Amino acid sequence: MENCKTLHEICDAVGVTRRAVQGYEKAGLVCASGRNKYGHLLYDEESQKRMEQIKLYQQLGFRVREIKEFIDAPGAVVKAALEKQVLRLKEERKQMDEVIERAYELIEAIEGEV
Repeated sequence: MENCKTLHEICDAVGVTRRAVQGYEKAGLVCASGRNKYGHLLYDEESQKRMEQIKLYQQLGFRVREIKEFIDAPGAVVKAALEKQVLRLKEERKQMDEVIERAYELIEAIEGEV
């Protein structure tokens, strides 16, 4: 089990919590590649890359159950899911920019009263 990392090491390397990895395992997205002599779960490089991919998908706003639906799908399916999500994020950003603009207008109005 050369080049494998323990659960603690993989969490540090990927930047996820132990609970997140357990959730990935429960959903069937990743699995440990073995155990060390102390009985600690070990994860290989492929598992680490997959967890990094899952983390990115979560940062894009996908839920684990959504990720499970497309992560192993053909590239065209993954691409379509990503394009749809990017459009949704752009719309959210546009709405947030409008809210921020209104907040600035309110701040200016308050400053005018002071």
